Amino acid sequence: MRIIIFLYSILFSATLSAQIIGKVTDTKGQPLPYVNIYLQNSYIGTTTNDDGNYSLNISEKKEYKITFQFLGYKTMNKTVTPSALPYILNISLEEETTSLEEVVLNTTEDPAYRIIRNTIAQRKENLEKLSEYTADFYSRGLWQVKDVPEKIMGQEVGDFDGMLDSTRTGIIYLSETISEIAFQKPDKFTEKIIASKVSGNDNGFSFNSAQSANISFYENTIELNAALVSPIANNAFSYYKYKLDGVFYEGSKLINKIKVIPKRPNDRIWQGYVYIVEDDWQLYGVELSTTGAAIQVPFVSNLMVKQNYKYDSTHNFWVKISQTVDFGFGLLGMKGDGRFIAVYSNYNFKPQFTKKSFTNEVLSFKPEANKKDSIFWKGSRPVPLTDEELRDYIKKDSIQTLRRSKPYLDSIDSKSNKPGILSLLAGYTYKNSFEKWSIGYEGPLPKINFNTVQGWNSMAGLTFNRWYDDNQTNTLSAAVRAEYGIAEDRLRFTANILRNFNWTDKLRLSLSGGSIVAQFNDVEPISPIINTVATLFFERNYMKLYELNFARIGFSQEILNGFHLYATVAYENRSPLFNTTDYVTIPFDDVSYTSNNPLAPNDFENAAIAEHNILKSKIIARINFAQKYFSNPDMKFNIGNNKYPELIISAENGAAVTESHYDYTQFEASVNQSLSLGNKGQFNYNLKGGTFLNGDGISFVDYKHFNGNQTRVGTSPNYTNVFNLMPYYDFSTHKSYFEGHVEHDFRGWILGKIPGINQLNLNLVAGAHFLGTEARKPYSEFSVGIDNLGFGKFRLLRVDYVRSFYNGGGYGAFIFGLKFLDLLGL
Repeated sequence: MRIIIFLYSILFSATLSAQIIGKVTDTKGQPLPYVNIYLQNSYIGTTTNDDGNYSLNISEKKEYKITFQFLGYKTMNKTVTPSALPYILNISLEEETTSLEEVVLNTTEDPAYRIIRNTIAQRKENLEKLSEYTADFYSRGLWQVKDVPEKIMGQEVGDFDGMLDSTRTGIIYLSETISEIAFQKPDKFTEKIIASKVSGNDNGFSFNSAQSANISFYENTIELNAALVSPIANNAFSYYKYKLDGVFYEGSKLINKIKVIPKRPNDRIWQGYVYIVEDDWQLYGVELSTTGAAIQVPFVSNLMVKQNYKYDSTHNFWVKISQTVDFGFGLLGMKGDGRFIAVYSNYNFKPQFTKKSFTNEVLSFKPEANKKDSIFWKGSRPVPLTDEELRDYIKKDSIQTLRRSKPYLDSIDSKSNKPGILSLLAGYTYKNSFEKWSIGYEGPLPKINFNTVQGWNSMAGLTFNRWYDDNQTNTLSAAVRAEYGIAEDRLRFTANILRNFNWTDKLRLSLSGGSIVAQFNDVEPISPIINTVATLFFERNYMKLYELNFARIGFSQEILNGFHLYATVAYENRSPLFNTTDYVTIPFDDVSYTSNNPLAPNDFENAAIAEHNILKSKIIARINFAQKYFSNPDMKFNIGNNKYPELIISAENGAAVTESHYDYTQFEASVNQSLSLGNKGQFNYNLKGGTFLNGDGISFVDYKHFNGNQTRVGTSPNYTNVFNLMPYYDFSTHKSYFEGHVEHDFRGWILGKIPGINQLNLNLVAGAHFLGTEARKPYSEFSVGIDNLGFGKFRLLRVDYVRSFYNGGGYGAFIFGLKFLDLLGL
């Protein structure tokens, strides 16, 4: 380790030859982090790190006029003429003395309101000044955890692959990027990363991006999971109160320091200070914070954004040159904090864009971007590393070769491969990390369920996984599983193999077959765990099943950006099943089990289908118009485009092996979209329509089944694909159909304004649902609910009152949403 530190010191010294370096402190000698330092009349600059250290890259020994700017402190200008490089320049900044002496105080209104009104009036013009540009961008992200428990919910946490020290504290993510960015209003953006560094992984690609760091308070809302209202938004006076805290001068410019005070603490709001330039009505700086409650990420305790702006005399406006985002978090006994630094330089506000300047690829990496050496980084990063960050790089870079070695990987595997007390019941995995494979045993305990066809049932299996690269983008997986139902006394087997070739066009091939118990609706609207509870404790056996013996081939690929193709061909044998048990934990006198026939719930003798064989094929095209995406040499991450809906078109064909009346063709199309309406919430819709050709004599299995819900329990994040009061199979059809779902989550826009209730941080949700089929009268539902219910940091509950309307009648009931079941895959 001493040798490595010595080598780093040599590299450090070798690259200081063209730098002005130093430390910035306050008058008491305390270091000042994130002070902006730049050469006057240019965008060449840097920022101090957490320790107050800086390094300013220069090219010649000549006179330089350097500005040191930091919110809350007096701006200092220094003129230096280095006779030798590196040149050491330490600076001490004095606190800014804000004054109200020059402000004429109005007894009825604080002067801040006049300033905010003028700034709001100038907001669009200020946005227009930043309508297009190119710039250089630097970012650094850091996450660290403290006092991590050894176990969470009974599971060993480990040491995060060596990231934690003896106090179970450490940096779990440290990364840097240097990139070139371009922007053109309203939303054209591209970023080319020329250098990327991840601590402990010399092949890693950073997750930092300029687009995710683009926080503009000139916009009406700032999207941070929720849409937060800017203090200078058009409707800001509905959310904030203001107080002029003081004024000071930046040269000849008068700067107003204004305190931003939320009217309601749990609105989607900020609090803190904005600094506004008098007469220019532009931002000079921002110090604003929000909470996890406001952005509806409960495990975040606080989030602070600090921005600094520099005056551009050529274009006569103030430009953001640095930004820091600090946050704290805590969950399940684990606490930590993080920081993302962004530095902007070399702006060009008169770029010569062409039609080819912007594409759907909004982020890309130049070749060898992750291979830049320490000399490059030392000479290029505008914000020096802190001692802690330097130690983290040294530590992790020095041991990454060790961590890839066979002895180390074998030692890690040896520890994790030890079976536990419950491995026989819960499952077990044996992994060989060096050879890149694992085998697993899936125990029956997590899969225990109950239904009236099989009785108590569970599944166990063996799995095999093989990956051919370090990022596991090229993989092979296979599994064999056995399912047994006690009351039915039947053992069934399935097997599957999946080959995933890459994460760029996501080419996948699959082969599967065996015998399973399947729901008539292959979307499986009834969760096995929900059905188990409904059956055993409420004597409601809603799940209806048949036996499927099959052999299937599958294919999927993103043929073009935004155009995904899925295809399957299967030979299927379908057989009817009947109830084999009437066991119930809590019997009810006025309730009894229904038959397994979804068409005739009281007919226990006849089945909904007769045994038959069919060759079934299906092709699905999923189209995401103008899809935006990130890419690196190994992966492609699709991020969609909220301006356009997603279109899904499918064609399904059944060719009977013996009886021709089972032949059919079905076409379906759907569009869905999620629209952000700023601080007014999120609007979602999902519209579907389809028709059958030659569908009169087909099996009930091949009908179009709609996602009903009779359990009064919702399990999805939103209800844009389900009718919460509709019986599961009453409206199944083999003719033309249309269904539509709309839902709006107000995200606190209404409830956040009601005194008392706004302290609970709840969301009002309203929805409407419609179904029309050729054979039945229309069915509709309307709902109103409360989301974001829960306890402490766990907000995964929802309650809705739903009213259904059909054939002149109506029915209402409460639906209890358990969103965590969807997260757990139950």
